[in-house]
Amino acid sequence: DFLRVGQHPRPVLIGALSQFLVMPLLAAALATILGLPAPLAVGLILVGCCPGGTASNVVALIARADVALSVVMTMVSTSLAVVLTPRFTEALASQYVPVDAWALLLKVLQVVVVPVTVGVLLKQGVPQLAQRMEPVMPPLAVVAIVLIVSSIVGSQRDVLLDQGIALVIACVLLHAGGFLLGWLIPRVLGEAAPTCRTISLEVGMQNSGLAVVLARTGFSNPLTALPGAISAVVHCIIGSALAGLWRRRDQMPTRP
Repeated sequence: DFLRVGQHPRPVLIGALSQFLVMPLLAAALATILGLPAPLAVGLILVGCCPGGTASNVVALIARADVALSVVMTMVSTSLAVVLTPRFTEALASQYVPVDAWALLLKVLQVVVVPVTVGVLLKQGVPQLAQRMEPVMPPLAVVAIVLIVSSIVGSQRDVLLDQGIALVIACVLLHAGGFLLGWLIPRVLGEAAPTCRTISLEVGMQNSGLAVVLARTGFSNPLTALPGAISAVVHCIIGSALAGLWRRRDQMPTRP
């Protein structure tokens, strides 16, 4: 499957371009149209500038999309994000607050590149230890993300009650727009249905966990992390519902 994706890189290119054109611009437009306060606007833009999330790979499996393409697209967008996420955030969010692109670049390296490198070294150098750790790490990661999101939502309860409706609307529109345009662009370009589903899920589901970490470490205002926390919930709900609808549609008997 991976060899097949490598031999036909056009969908990967379409997905990467859609990822880093649709989501950042859509996030910036929504922040302006909805009049979000500066910290929330920056947080929403940061979500839009992040790469695709790994949850999209599981959702692609549920949706009967192209899982190999989903994994490759996540890998490619994450690699590009090391440079593009800081630069796009600086370009689109600097109107609200000063953005240090180099500091964000270092944070992305710390959050993305260093852990992956350590994981590869463990897998290759100490395979027995890696094998013992492997069953434990995925549920531990899920618990960690839930605790991070919960802590942010809990600590910003008053702001969420005051600005919550506008922020939730912004996140829903951002991800719904990502799913729609992520499906429409490859469809117009003549890609097959499984490819359209895959690109839709990759574009619509962001690495909100990365957005939260970058917001907490790269910006002084704690409110900047709130859109990432809300986004983490919103895109999983919409993506899972969409995958369920696609799967159910495939299971429906066709009329003769």
